[in-house]
Amino acid sequence: MNLKKPKFWDLKKPNYLAYLLLPLTILIKINIFITNLYPKKKFNKIKSICVGNIYLGGTGKTPTTLKLYQLLKDKNYNIVNGKKYYSNQQDEYLLLKNKSQVISSKNRKEIMKQALKKNYKLIIFDDGLQDKTIDYNLKFVCFDSKNLIGNGFLIPAGPLREEINSLRKYDCVIFKNIDKNVDLNEIISKIKNINPKIQIFHTYVKIKNIEKFKKSDQYLIFSGIGNSKSFKEILIKNDFNIIEEKIFTDHYNYKDKDILRITEIAEKKNMRIITTEKDYIKVPNYLRKKIDFVDIELEISEEDKLIKFIESIINEKS
Repeated sequence: MNLKKPKFWDLKKPNYLAYLLLPLTILIKINIFITNLYPKKKFNKIKSICVGNIYLGGTGKTPTTLKLYQLLKDKNYNIVNGKKYYSNQQDEYLLLKNKSQVISSKNRKEIMKQALKKNYKLIIFDDGLQDKTIDYNLKFVCFDSKNLIGNGFLIPAGPLREEINSLRKYDCVIFKNIDKNVDLNEIISKIKNINPKIQIFHTYVKIKNIEKFKKSDQYLIFSGIGNSKSFKEILIKNDFNIIEEKIFTDHYNYKDKDILRITEIAEKKNMRIITTEKDYIKVPNYLRKKIDFVDIELEISEEDKLIKFIESIINEKS
């Protein structure tokens, strides 16, 4: 079951409800403590990168994974993506499958073993920073530049899987930006105080198929992703005339009646329908003809610097 993220998670300061739930975060802290006790396995014959987050959902993990995959593929690395199987997260797996080579299994050790059997030399995991079994060569943490760490509390009092101080054990932070003018100096300073050696990069969202859409049209948008607000902001920034919006829970499994209802509303008000690519692949084939999706790609600032940083680690001798 996928639950809708509470709005109080993203308040700049915790409210009374967050403080009321704060004692329950001890369960997360205990789990983190136990996880850190497990010896993690390093696979010497294949290098690994993990693209994850400490903020729950909507940080751009999958687009970042695909972008890194393409950059390193272009550099002729024998590379594959890895995605742990979750029955309620097949949208992310399908998106990876459509745009890259990907291996999926119910545990990440098995994914590594399959990658080795197929003679891959480099694997990028979409999610898995909190996995207690694998010692990755490189660990990336993604943040949305608007939400950042929310109210700063752990689940269920806030949106964090781990406290911000956990960044001391990671290698790189990637901020997903929509607005290039957003001021991140305060959070960057905080991160650097926690881990002076951590690398920080910025990505910017680009709509690849923007020519498909007319600014004069009116649009109904719908999404069931970790950060639906971010999806809407991307469209507004690109001058889409949004009349109506339907928001579903993250990884929502669309039923025919959901889509039929959306198309009915759009037809009555003469609106075109847009969704995300991740949502589009879950729409039944026979209903897709009335729906478009925006093809999102990330652009990385200081791309060459990022590639050199990655190569300095993955090309090290084990």
